[in-house]
Amino acid sequence: MTSLIEESEASAEVRAVYEDIKATRQIDWINNFWKALAVHPPTLRRMWATIKEVMAPGALDPLTKEMIYIAVSVTNNCPYCIASHTAAARAKGMTDAQLAELLAVTGVANETNRLANGYRTPVDERFLNA
Repeated sequence: MTSLIEESEASAEVRAVYEDIKATRQIDWINNFWKALAVHPPTLRRMWATIKEVMAPGALDPLTKEMIYIAVSVTNNCPYCIASHTAAARAKGMTDAQLAELLAVTGVANETNRLANGYRTPVDERFLNA
């Protein structure tokens, strides 16, 4: 298991990132993902900057972004990310029905993707200009 850098043990550099995470997310604790990345401060800084930018409100609303994150996490078999982003999506209003439908779409998309790849299905010309 990876070492986790607790807030009380964090260097000034890591503590600054932790404080930004808490302020940005309006929370009072740091989850284990960030504590694990903190063993290498450059990775912690880079990943926080990227996630902070990508997950900020934009053309997609925050709930949609969390639901996409769940779908990718299910596809990549990441239990930590599934749990973390399901909790975040629920906090943003995701219902049980939405989660069930999301998982159904994720499952069927993975199955059809594998079939299309296995059959080496050529892309229809009309799809290329969509």
